[in-house]
Amino acid sequence: MTEKNTSGRGQRELRVRVKTAKGRKLSSTLWLERQLNDPYVIRAKKEGYRGRAAYKILELDDRYGFLKPGARVVDLGCAPGGWCQVAVPRINSLGENTKKPMGRIIGVDLQEMEPISGVELHQLDFLSDGADDLVKGWLGGRADVVMSDMAAASSGHKATDHLRIVALIEAALDFAFDVLEDDGTFVAKVLAGGAENQMQNTLKKMFRKVANVKPPASRSDSSEKFVVAMGYRGRELAAEAEAQDSDD
Repeated sequence: MTEKNTSGRGQRELRVRVKTAKGRKLSSTLWLERQLNDPYVIRAKKEGYRGRAAYKILELDDRYGFLKPGARVVDLGCAPGGWCQVAVPRINSLGENTKKPMGRIIGVDLQEMEPISGVELHQLDFLSDGADDLVKGWLGGRADVVMSDMAAASSGHKATDHLRIVALIEAALDFAFDVLEDDGTFVAKVLAGGAENQMQNTLKKMFRKVANVKPPASRSDSSEKFVVAMGYRGRELAAEAEAQDSDD
């Protein structure tokens, strides 16, 4: 590995160059070089986050403000834990600010993770039978925020990968409908064009505001976007339907 000093007016940051090692594919070398020079990766290491993905939820929350002190949060697909790390001080889950309400965050992932102070971590395949009921049991009530960064393992087959991603989003959304408090928020990684048309229509019906966003921390060559749906009104709609049925 070498470093090259790019000269110009003043000294710029050194760019890391990675030599192709024996047995390593060119694509792996390019990925490694991109990682080593990614400003978000570098920043994450300096600021103690477990990955660059932390800045995606940080930027979304800076814009929409859904991680509030006292909030009850469920983070699906939370490994390696960057989103949880961002949420801890914002919802005050450690109770360090005694003047603000204390929040709670439950993190769920297929992978085992190192503990995070202020986070209840659970290893679980969220798509397995009964998984949502387990999470509801751990939660023991309603959630103010359900966020999902769940990702499907790539098969290399576009249509198959598309269906896998849709299945993850639908599972997270169904769970959100069950546990979200009135005016709650749903945040999830979605497809390149945002949520599917049918899903988009459902979101617009069930939430007061829906935005499809590509935060600055998402790489420009990445197809990912995030849906931020705020102002859950599912219980309000259910009450209205019940009242209408009793009038009929």
